[in-house]
Amino acid sequence: MKERPIQRRFRGSETMDGAGVRLTRLFGFGDTRPFDPFLLLDAFGSDDPDEYSAGFPWHPHRGIETVTYMLEGTVRHGDSLGSGGVIGPGDLQWMTAGSGIIHEEMPQPSPRGVHGLQLWVNLPASEKMTDPAYRGVEAAAVPRVPCEGGEVLVLAGRFGATEGALRGIARDPLYLDVHLEGQGRLELEIPSGHTVFAYLYRGGLARAGLESRGDSGPVTAGECLLFGSGDSVRAEAGESGARFVLASALPLREPVAWRGPIVMNTMEELDLAFREYREGSFIKRR
Repeated sequence: MKERPIQRRFRGSETMDGAGVRLTRLFGFGDTRPFDPFLLLDAFGSDDPDEYSAGFPWHPHRGIETVTYMLEGTVRHGDSLGSGGVIGPGDLQWMTAGSGIIHEEMPQPSPRGVHGLQLWVNLPASEKMTDPAYRGVEAAAVPRVPCEGGEVLVLAGRFGATEGALRGIARDPLYLDVHLEGQGRLELEIPSGHTVFAYLYRGGLARAGLESRGDSGPVTAGECLLFGSGDSVRAEAGESGARFVLASALPLREPVAWRGPIVMNTMEELDLAFREYREGSFIKRR
């Protein structure tokens, strides 16, 4: 197997989104071609309710999937189709916006704060106008598979012989939450044509992929790694252990027209989406 090198190693930018939620945007907007089909990754939340309680009030999406993974605290959600509920610690929600949905996501006050990740995944042109859908999984239903000095939570895709909690997703992506004890190791085979990135949200990695472009030294919490070509990824935790998410999927290699919460393939499609939103015909009833 050819081990993948680190192509990029970076930290995100602190910003505010929604009605005033403090978050770190690891990547998103601008040139996202290196992450294709992934569009955006936000690490949101805080221990201070003033920095998250305003939430993400009603807003539209079309042409993408949003993946919310809670680490601490809860988020209440609702949408224009009448769906609603609460996402708690360790829970996962994979929302296919498809032809259009209007929803809200409101973090709830918690003594341990609210912390989570939201990933945006692009939909292929042939599926951008598919019917909206939700796939929600509670923490207890996520498979946990032992690895060398730790365990892997299989959120989506397949790890070894274990199928992930979320199934039937466009492009069949891999999404893992990896927990390693000190000096724990993970070696993972991934098809050579797939995009792969990892985000370390706790602890440190003594090693992650092959060093390249002068990158060296341990990877610390808050860093994101984009891996280059190869067919395997290897990571080794430092003394304090490590927790990170890893995502992989086959690129779409399609044009992207993106404005705010809507991602289409052409500017004409994008203009139509916003015109329909203004005129009240955004939601497609079938």
